[in-house]
Amino acid sequence: MKDYESYVYILFNKRNGTLYTGVTKDLVKRIYEHKNKINDGFTKKYEVNKLGYYEVYYDITEAIQREKLIKGGSRIKKIKLIEDMNPEWKDLYYDII
Repeated sequence: MKDYESYVYILFNKRNGTLYTGVTKDLVKRIYEHKNKINDGFTKKYEVNKLGYYEVYYDITEAIQREKLIKGGSRIKKIKLIEDMNPEWKDLYYDII
């Protein structure tokens, strides 16, 4: 079912630092919320607000399944995802806005 795009993303606070994996229907808005600490929680507490990696899906169910798979995986696998897409660990948010 192709209603809209969905995204799975990984945030970081510094190179090889704290990581956070999430899923959203609006990637730009969601990263903006993380950057501006709009919602209380893990990312606000640990200042995890740089977009290191993302994937695009057209089915939210697939995106949620992928998010769970990434979250359940090792830290090494998450770092590899970031480094394969973004070897310099730059904040990709500024590329998508």
